[in-house]
Amino acid sequence: LAAVLSLTVSGPFFFPSFLPCVTKVELTVSCDNLLDKDIGSKSDPLCVLLMSSSDSQWYEVERTEKVQNCLSPKFAKKFVIDYYFEIVQKLKFGIYDIDNKTIDLSDDDFLGQLECTLGQVVSSKKLTRPLVLKNKTPAGKGTITISAEEIKDNRVANFEVEARKLDNKDFFGKSDPYLEFYKQTQTGWQLAHRTEVVKNNLNPTWRPFRIPLQSLCGGDMDKPIKVECYDYDNDGSHDLIGTFETTMTRLQEFECINSKKKQKKKGYKNSGVVSVKLCQEYTFLDYIMGGCQINFTVAIDFTGSNGDPKSPQSLHYISPQGVNEYLSAIWSVGNVIQDYDSDKMFPAFGFGAQIPPTWQVSHEFPLNFNPANPFCAGVEGVVDAYRVCLPQVKLYGPTNFSPIVNHVACFAKQALQQTTASQYYVLLIITDGVITDMDETRSAIVNASRLPMSIIIVGVGNADFDAMEFLDGDDGRLRSQTGEAAMRDIVQFVPFRQFQNAPSQALAQSVLAELPQQVASFFSLFKLKPPHEPSPS
Repeated sequence: LAAVLSLTVSGPFFFPSFLPCVTKVELTVSCDNLLDKDIGSKSDPLCVLLMSSSDSQWYEVERTEKVQNCLSPKFAKKFVIDYYFEIVQKLKFGIYDIDNKTIDLSDDDFLGQLECTLGQVVSSKKLTRPLVLKNKTPAGKGTITISAEEIKDNRVANFEVEARKLDNKDFFGKSDPYLEFYKQTQTGWQLAHRTEVVKNNLNPTWRPFRIPLQSLCGGDMDKPIKVECYDYDNDGSHDLIGTFETTMTRLQEFECINSKKKQKKKGYKNSGVVSVKLCQEYTFLDYIMGGCQINFTVAIDFTGSNGDPKSPQSLHYISPQGVNEYLSAIWSVGNVIQDYDSDKMFPAFGFGAQIPPTWQVSHEFPLNFNPANPFCAGVEGVVDAYRVCLPQVKLYGPTNFSPIVNHVACFAKQALQQTTASQYYVLLIITDGVITDMDETRSAIVNASRLPMSIIIVGVGNADFDAMEFLDGDDGRLRSQTGEAAMRDIVQFVPFRQFQNAPSQALAQSVLAELPQQVASFFSLFKLKPPHEPSPS
């Protein structure tokens, strides 16, 4: 069991650097008796956590998963927060009924909120409070419960789980099984992880998954763990197939037992057999410390919808302070990534502009206008190339992503020949608008999902970014126009406007949060080891 890199948006940048973080705290959220905002079904709740920065501005930290058709949800997603004894850390938990795939919560029904401090939560250990609406009136009978636990163990368990001969709970077709793993606490069983649903299958194999030992057993390898197997139903009335208990030291094959069925049926044996295997796996830090290089490429949108760069209304207008949203995104993300590339030479491209001397539209031109050597020295070099390039091109269109995605994919494809996990590619696309070549971009991303490559998209301005959210793949695997599914989720999209009131580091932490897992999962999938075995700690 190896250590895992923890990226949390609540890091020490909120406060002066001389204040030490006391510890990390894991928050688990559940709700009861939520308002029902859906006709013909139940609300589909999600919890969003906001924190107050030093200038008293609220900004989003993280979200849980959406729980379908449920008024008393238990959220599997945990919030991990740095805890400072000396500071009043204000938290706001907002509950929303999610009815669309957009990232903007203003389109969703508000079910209630709780404002509190992290101190109140940790001193209570388990805090239950009524939810209130934005006018401070009660949100019906809705309540929220936040449980806090200090993270003392950073180890993560990597699971491979399959089952066979599960009971069929459906009249038409077969069961749609999923698993829930529970941790034993003083007040009962607490949900630690929920797998995906495997449709129409009595012999399912779930995708490999990871659970922090702190969340699963508090780091105690002999502490009981409960696993429940359900048949998923769209209306939220999931049928229990069976359950079993074990510990981390006794992972093997287990009979899935349904106690009600056992009492009623003579000769009952089980409701299926579940095989739980613990597999050793390298972490992101194992790969980085073992010599893996992160190759960073920047692509900037120069389409006409950005507006005339000479106008203060343009997204490319550089203010008297020397900034705009494009520059902020480059600095924010690049400053983090550059530490993982030894030569710090980054290719930088533009797309959607007419470029000299022929003024043909290009969707893949080097910012330094040198196709033979498009590299810039560090983040400063990318910024300088952007500043020099901007007045020399004519903003035009359309907004095509596929050429630059395919460009980076060509290099990532060459890295497939590597015998160790030595190279990984990250493409940062900064854009203001709707994609023109959506079908080609979908195909390019699906193809890139089989390569050592990730794509970060930062949306600037106030455009409709529904297409970007679709590419993100958080609500299901992206498919090409022909129906081919991506091997893995490699796209992370974030609208810049969400971070206008947040500390500068918050954007980078949000867009890079999924990258360590994407890197580790790719190399694990292809069974590639670090170039050099990391030294044991």
